[in-house]
Amino acid sequence: MKRLLLIEDDEEFASLIHDFLAKRSLHVDICDDPFRALVTPLEPYSLILLDLGLPGMDGLDVCRELRKKSTIPIIISSARNSTADKVTGLQIGADDYLPKPYDPDELYARISSLLRRARAFGDETPKKSFVVDTKAHDVLFLDHPLFLTEAEFEVASQLIKHNGNVVSKEQLLYDSPAISSMDGKSLEMIISKIRTKIKPYSTKEHIIALRGRGYRLVE
Repeated sequence: MKRLLLIEDDEEFASLIHDFLAKRSLHVDICDDPFRALVTPLEPYSLILLDLGLPGMDGLDVCRELRKKSTIPIIISSARNSTADKVTGLQIGADDYLPKPYDPDELYARISSLLRRARAFGDETPKKSFVVDTKAHDVLFLDHPLFLTEAEFEVASQLIKHNGNVVSKEQLLYDSPAISSMDGKSLEMIISKIRTKIKPYSTKEHIIALRGRGYRLVE
């Protein structure tokens, strides 16, 4: 049975989630104290479900600290459903963001999806979401070909190569012969088209734009 850590101070809500997931063969340990959660050994857990409205420490700060110490999948579950919180949560390392209230079945579906992606039901070696297919000159996302144009392929390949790190617009243009003569606006259009081709397979934003710095790809 897979174990999940639920960091949530609403006792009634936590109990409901605990009982719901238990019926689906997922064991949930509840922690209502963010400071205690940060010193809890994470090795036994396959996933963390994190609320943002915690006592004494903002949930986004908890997410930052958790990501520093582990690559464990994190789903933010919060009544704070502003776009700013969602974008920040994904940028600092959360794998998904689920606004409250939500259907418990949707929560279970998202948990199952993340556990499959992490190969947590079998092989413990996580599989990369993005794979460059040099023969087909395309990118596979979760084993789905994206059917990229030459320009899109060059940009996506550079972002994948620097996975997790920021790549400046200037560097993307310089390292992509098909668009080297284009400007920043053209690059933005190409990034937008890549995002559109990823969207059918994921609710997460995988290419993050950082104002004045460039772009970063996250799994």
